[in-house]
Amino acid sequence: MELVQDTVRQPLVYVKGVPLIKCFADTLGPLQSFQARPDDLLISTYPKSGTTWVSEILDMIYQGGDLEKCRRDPILIRVPFLEFSMPGYPTGMEVLRSTPAPRLLKTHLPLALLPQSLLDQKVKVVYVARNAKDVAVSYYHFYRMAKVHPDPGTWDSFLEKFMAGEVSYGSWYQHVREWWELSRTHPVLYLFYEDIQENPKREIQKILKFVGRSLSEETVDQIVKHTSFKEMKKNPMVNYTTMSADVMDCSVSEFMRKGITGDWKTMFTVAQNERFDPHYAEKMAGCDLNFSLEL
Repeated sequence: MELVQDTVRQPLVYVKGVPLIKCFADTLGPLQSFQARPDDLLISTYPKSGTTWVSEILDMIYQGGDLEKCRRDPILIRVPFLEFSMPGYPTGMEVLRSTPAPRLLKTHLPLALLPQSLLDQKVKVVYVARNAKDVAVSYYHFYRMAKVHPDPGTWDSFLEKFMAGEVSYGSWYQHVREWWELSRTHPVLYLFYEDIQENPKREIQKILKFVGRSLSEETVDQIVKHTSFKEMKKNPMVNYTTMSADVMDCSVSEFMRKGITGDWKTMFTVAQNERFDPHYAEKMAGCDLNFSLEL
């Protein structure tokens, strides 16, 4: 098993100071010529912050709550992942070519690497942020199962890399802060993972208003039910079980693992927490973003 992992795992490549897994970094040249359309909608997140969850919510909204239509393809095809590239799978750009308007797109890219036309066209963005401690834990388990990443090593060493921004997509702190700043000048709906968990119906109503759509209360309730963690965990169109185990090994850790707020308490030692908190305070100084660490 280790031998297989060693042949798949890729090094991180730095692009404009941002570390990315090599196959994703290789897409950035062609991606700069991507032409956004005014009716595109971009879902942006730092990894492990509810990307698939909000993608499924938005696809359901766009399909008028029709469950069958939302089962037409895996989420990677229904919501093209801009920088995605993996041997044996179509790239995000290839998927885009056959995606009918209005398109839902997703990315984890920080602003420095985002295709300029998305900003020029003032494309609406739904951004989802999640508290840093839960992201770090979820990302560690994701690194373990998604074998395109470098070997994560121990949890302690991974946490150090996460704090230093030496993981794929770079610094969590920079990501959440720069998109928060962008929301002052660009049409960005900035949501919090913990808020969606606490009151999904309220947050779905915010999304509906932002995208200028209306659905009956009954349909919204259906979306809440269909996009619950329990339902999505068993849905092969969103849980990534359709991907090869060589790429996403669900026997190591499920893509949809727990989906809770506060799981960090099961991983962080007292010493790690004491090291993390002052570092967090320093990195987030002067920022008015507030995150819930438990519900």
